[in-house]
Formats: sequence, structure tokens, C-alpha cells
Amino acid sequence: MTEYRGIDEPGLDVSHGVILYLEDLSVSFDGFKALNALSLTVDAGELRCIIGPNGAGKTTLMDVITGKTRPDSGSAWFGQQIDLLTRSEHEIVELGISRKFQKPSVFERHTVAGNLSLAWRPPQGASGKSVWATLRHQQSGEERDAIAALADEIGLLDHLEAPAGKLSHGQKQWLEIGLLLAQQPKLLLVDEPVAGMTQQEIYRTAELLTRLAGDRSVVVVEHDMAFIRSIAQKVTVLHEGSVLAEGAMASLQEDDHVRRVYLGESG
Repeated sequence: MTEYRGIDEPGLDVSHGVILYLEDLSVSFDGFKALNALSLTVDAGELRCIIGPNGAGKTTLMDVITGKTRPDSGSAWFGQQIDLLTRSEHEIVELGISRKFQKPSVFERHTVAGNLSLAWRPPQGASGKSVWATLRHQQSGEERDAIAALADEIGLLDHLEAPAGKLSHGQKQWLEIGLLLAQQPKLLLVDEPVAGMTQQEIYRTAELLTRLAGDRSVVVVEHDMAFIRSIAQKVTVLHEGSVLAEGAMASLQEDDHVRRVYLGESG
């Protein structure tokens, strides 16, 4: 199991090595079962990839974890003690679960440094700044250093004073990941991070997500199989709202059932 080096806070108990427990989750929309008794666990510090054909339940799964959708049945636990199904979307963010959607959402008129400053949340579980406090906030030297270090981590240190709107598509994706990291998450959910990227940007994104695991758990949903192969430690395959298979990418590629339902192969 990957060592978990993240910040421990009261209430987040990962003593058993697991940060996310999902059991028998079912969600129906007008008779269609988006999730069908789905169960899976994610280890603390793990990089997990989730794949599956369109309609397999990937987005609904993310929606349940983040509180956007309430399941018809089942349970979802963050660590040993935090029941996610009793928490609001805002509370789940405060607990340390952040989600990146496919389309980047950044403040395009602000600089990279300005974006990161607006999102910055001090470590050790300190509460985030209010809107008024953010507007009046005078940045300390320590915070400037931390933001520079974060920009370096996401590959944008040389672009700190550049307006976000001038960044490439891939750079905007990295900046949005930086905005989430500024909130000190313990579980980072990343939806199709390399869609629309150049090959070089894809390579650098693979390096970034691989580095991020360990300090936090990272769950990546992606259709680009070459990208998944480049970062995969453990892969979960969804089909018709359930877990079809799970394991190393090499073994899943040899699984006839997985190849039929996901890769469209006949044998």
C-alpha cells in the first residue's frame, strides 16, 4: 500500500489504510440505473484510475462522492468515521475532497499568482478566507513562498505574472489543479484531465498526477488509454453502473470480458 504522507485532521481516520469506502451504491434516473450496487475502496495516498464506456456510471460516481447526487441506497465513507451521505457539497469540500471537472475554470483576467492566492487555504486545517477577507488580504512572505512553490509544482512558476486567459489549454488545466491543491485536499478527483491537450502537455500532466499521489489520494477518470497506461497503478473498470474488473492495467488488457465491453473486441 502506498504510504500516506498527508495532513491528518480530527475526524479523518485512515488508520486502516483506506480513505474512501463505497458500498452497494445504487442511483436511478427515471428507471435507468446509473449505479447498480457499486462497491469500491481507495487507499490513502493511492493513484486510482477509473475507466469505462459512456454510460458506465463514472460521472454519477463522482457526483455521489462530492454530494451532488444522493444515492437511492448504499453507503459512502471518507476514512473510517465520516459519512459523506450526511454532508453537503460545501462540507465535503471543507473535509478535504476536491473535484476537477473536464473543462478548466479559472479567473482569466487574474494572473496565475492571483488565481492561486484567491484559492489559497493555510495548511493544518485552518479555515478558508471569507470573500471580504480575501479582498482585503495582504499576502505574507510565507504565503508568497508557498504559492510560488505550488506554481512550481504545477509547472507554472515561469508564468506567475501571466494572465490566466493567456495560458494554453493544458496550462489552464494545470492551474485549475493548482487551485484545488491550494485548498489542501486529501482526496483529489480529476475528470478527463488530458482532453484537448498536446502530446507534450499530456506527458507533463502524467508526471504531475503521479507526483501528487502519496501526499494525497488521486482518482482519475479518463478515456485516453495511452495516458491511463502511463500513470496507472490500479485501474477500476465500470460497466452498467457496477465494477466489472479491477487490478493492474496489464492484466485488465488481457481480460476477455473487459476487452469485449470496453475495447469493443470480440475475442
